[in-house]
Amino acid sequence: MHTPLDPLLTDGVIEEVLGQLMSGKEADIYLVRLEGRVVAAKVYKDSEQRSFRNNADYKEGRGAGGKGRSRNERAMKGRSRFGRRITEHLWKSAESDALQLLFAKGVRVPEPLLFCDGVLLMELVTGADGEPAPRLIDVASVETTARALYLDLRTQIVRMLCCDTIHGDLSPYNILAAAAGPTIIDFPQVVLAAHNSRSEFFFQRDVRNVHQFFAAADPTLRAHGDDGRSIWAAYMRRDLTPDFTPPPK
Repeated sequence: MHTPLDPLLTDGVIEEVLGQLMSGKEADIYLVRLEGRVVAAKVYKDSEQRSFRNNADYKEGRGAGGKGRSRNERAMKGRSRFGRRITEHLWKSAESDALQLLFAKGVRVPEPLLFCDGVLLMELVTGADGEPAPRLIDVASVETTARALYLDLRTQIVRMLCCDTIHGDLSPYNILAAAAGPTIIDFPQVVLAAHNSRSEFFFQRDVRNVHQFFAAADPTLRAHGDDGRSIWAAYMRRDLTPDFTPPPK
């Protein structure tokens, strides 16, 4: 079976490709063996293959970084061939960078293991049965656990914002019902809160998507409809801490 992971196999980075787990609009996920451990390999699609291309608002504030930063940023703005390559690399590496930061700060995200040749190798998140964890949107019922799940995810969102990080596309489609608790995935649209003029818009939309999903299952959660505004206000006051809890309404 030929896969985009063949170069990593040839170079000995991974030992075996076990199969494809899923295909998405931005990337394909494979199960691979790395140092005897089964992990997830995320293979990002090239820009012409991605269905999501209108990403300028998300990328605002992401610098070119590294040696020759000014030259790189000029090339990106001019959309030269070199500039497009830099832009594509930054798009593909953004998730790895975000996961490294967030995992280190205790946010429940997959542990990043290696980013190589446009492929992100990371922890395989599993459910209570030991199998790959399903997305929240695919869980049959959350009525009895909606409150606990919402409060848990609200904490994860607060911790992300304490890292000046906003998911940017958070919804039940990219939250896994993992054995360790709801786990947030898919960060290529990550927004740098302190450097993006639309940070509040993306943050409020993320919180609203999560809140509406759980409030539909447990109407008592409607009382938490102002959580996003309270959290953002604390962030703007520089009062936000990882254990911040919005005041009850």
